[in-house]
Amino acid sequence: MNKNLEQNIRTSLSDDKLTTRKIELNFIRNKKQDNTEELDNLAHNFNYESCKGEFWNPEEYSLLYGTPLWDQSSPQQRILLNQLYWVAYYSQIISAEIATIFLNQTSAAGLYSLEDFRRVCDTLDLESAQERSHIDAFKKVSEATEDYLFGHRLFTYPMRNYAVETMIYQNTSRAKQFWKQIQLRAFSLLSSSNAFIASQYFTVRGLRTLNGKIVQHQLSQYYTKHPDQENAPIPSKISYHHFLDESYHFNSSMIIGHEVVNSLKPPTAFEKYIANLGIEGTQKDHRNFNICVNGIFWYEPALFPVIYRVLRSPYFALEHQEALEMMEKCFTKENNGIHSAYKTHEIATQSYQQYVEGLAYVTKKNREMVHMKNVSIESYLKENKKKINQFRARNAA
Repeated sequence: MNKNLEQNIRTSLSDDKLTTRKIELNFIRNKKQDNTEELDNLAHNFNYESCKGEFWNPEEYSLLYGTPLWDQSSPQQRILLNQLYWVAYYSQIISAEIATIFLNQTSAAGLYSLEDFRRVCDTLDLESAQERSHIDAFKKVSEATEDYLFGHRLFTYPMRNYAVETMIYQNTSRAKQFWKQIQLRAFSLLSSSNAFIASQYFTVRGLRTLNGKIVQHQLSQYYTKHPDQENAPIPSKISYHHFLDESYHFNSSMIIGHEVVNSLKPPTAFEKYIANLGIEGTQKDHRNFNICVNGIFWYEPALFPVIYRVLRSPYFALEHQEALEMMEKCFTKENNGIHSAYKTHEIATQSYQQYVEGLAYVTKKNREMVHMKNVSIESYLKENKKKINQFRARNAA
């Protein structure tokens, strides 16, 4: 190339033939199998009456599965708990995908300023369009379900800004929420003008979706193994088609975060610091394990008001004291649900460690996932006992 026209980066992405080919193939295959139209049609045709009597997920993916509540529930109550898992799980996915849409675009802006990055940005444009379809499908099903069953929201919420706390049920406060918004807005500005920070957003995105990829594969299996796929419940079909899209999204996170970065200048100390803050933030968001929705790392005490409302609803019809006693059995005493959720958290921690291997800039604290490892069944029970007593005192009959 003419010296006057050389690119201003250490190497060109087009010089990395293998990575360029991976990006191209991932984009072509995702575009070819794009599930947007199918998801839109499924959401449009959803009617709770038509699928209210059947599971939507494999049985173990039910609200409070393996707890005393599950053990004592009738078959119809178990169906309800299974369906509420779907609503709760995908309500969290909506929150994550709102942030993904915005940060895809800011990161694309940071990368598009470089040569040869068009196909990366095309990939992100396609994914953002797919995310909008996902959100719409999840919202329509979840809101219609809650309206039919309860006449009000439990896990769902109106559309929200990307800078709102991504994890719906967190151990947080107004001050923490305000600080998180400042951090997210600052990161979006940095990623829109800095190629390394933009590329390493996808390391963070990959981490945040890694456990989701594992869980969503299991959720998709209900439809895959259904004996009558044509008449399978629409939510299970949505789970299946969503997983197909997300598989390609995870691939692009891996390629951009782990391989495209090699075509950029070595990161400065400041860029390394910002990238590590993103990984540490993921650790902190995912440091809890949760028995209500196994596979979503919500802070359990934040869910106490919602679970109380479920137990007091006509579907369980527990009196005030009965509901509190059931919550104590589920959340403050060892049971199969707690051990299962803790195992899920351990698997996620190990997977996250493997995911950041090979990234030279990652700190020891992040490489070892120390925040996520700093949790145990004993600490979970201790925290819940304290918080359930506070909840009981606030809700004295």
